[in-house]
Amino acid sequence: MTWWCTGVRWRVGGGPALAWYGEGKGERESPLAFGDVLAFRAVGGRRCLGVWRGGRRTPCPAGAVLSGRGTRAQCAECAGIDRAHSVAADTMADDPRPYHVYLAWFGSGMVKVGITGVGRGSARLLEQGAVAFTWLGRGPLMAARRTEELLRSALGVPDRIPYAQKRAVRAALPPAGERAAELAAAHATAVALAGWPESLERLPCEVVDHAEVFGIEGGAGSGTEGAAEVGRLGGVGFVVSELVEGGVVVGTLVAAAGPDLHLVERMGPPLLERSRELGEGRRLVVDTRLLGGWQLEALGKAEGAAADVVSSVPVKPVKEASALQGGLF
Repeated sequence: MTWWCTGVRWRVGGGPALAWYGEGKGERESPLAFGDVLAFRAVGGRRCLGVWRGGRRTPCPAGAVLSGRGTRAQCAECAGIDRAHSVAADTMADDPRPYHVYLAWFGSGMVKVGITGVGRGSARLLEQGAVAFTWLGRGPLMAARRTEELLRSALGVPDRIPYAQKRAVRAALPPAGERAAELAAAHATAVALAGWPESLERLPCEVVDHAEVFGIEGGAGSGTEGAAEVGRLGGVGFVVSELVEGGVVVGTLVAAAGPDLHLVERMGPPLLERSRELGEGRRLVVDTRLLGGWQLEALGKAEGAAADVVSSVPVKPVKEASALQGGLF
C-alpha cells in the first residue's frame, strides 16, 4: 500500500502530526513528539495530491508529477479548483457558517489580521505558526471579510506574512508579556475604529500564546523582561530548500510551528534513539509543505545508526528578518 505525505496537520489541544493519503484508503496521521528522531528518505517521485473538498480527497486526474521545490503539492489544474472554491476567493457569499476575525502575532512588529471559520477553533492559527493571537469579532462571512479589509487599511497590517519572515525571528522572541501587550494594544485600536459591520460582534481581548505548544518557549530565564526567548531552538540555521529523489533527512525534532519542523542534526551515532541531548548539531528547518506528494521511507535501524548518515537534501541559510512592520501599536 502506497501512502503519500500531505504535510503537517495540527489539532487544537494536541501537537503536530504528519498526515498521509492512500488512494482507496483515505487519510491517516503519525503524531510527532519533541525529542523524537526523524529519519526518512524521499522516494517514488513527487505527485499531485489532487483536491481536498467536503472532507474527502479527489485524486489528480492527470497524476501530475511535480517539482521538488514548490510548497504546494498540486498541479495547476487542481490548485485552480481549490482556489475557485476557497473562502479567500469570495465565491461563498451565501456561506451560512459564522466566522472569526483575528489578530495574529508572529514576532515584534509582525501582526496580521485574518478570518477563520468558528467551527475550526484556533486550528488555522496553529497552521500558520502564530506565536500568539486574539479574536477580534464574530459574524457572517461577508461581514468578517469587510472587517478584515477595514482593519488592513486603517491599521496598515497585512493579511499575509511570508513564512521566511516568521521563521527568521522565531528563535529570539520577546517574553510572553511583551507579546500579549502588543496584541492587546492592536486589539484596542481595532475595536475602537468606526465602520464595523453591524452584524459582526466585537469580542474581548483574550490572548492565547502558542509558544509552549510549538516548543519554542524559553528556559528558566524566559520570563525576564526585555530578554529574548531562545528556548530549545538554539537558533535557526538552515532550511530545506528542496526534496529530491533519494534525499535523506535525519534529525531530532525540537520544535514545530505552522508547517515548519525544527530539527537538530546529531553528530554521529546513535541516530534512531529518542533524545534531548542535542549537543552542537546543525539547526535545520523542514518546511513540510515540501514533503507533500512524496512517499517518505523510514530509514532502518542499521542504516540510521551509521555515523556517516546525515541529511542529504539541498538546504539554504535562514535569512535574518530585515523589514518588519513599523511600531503602529
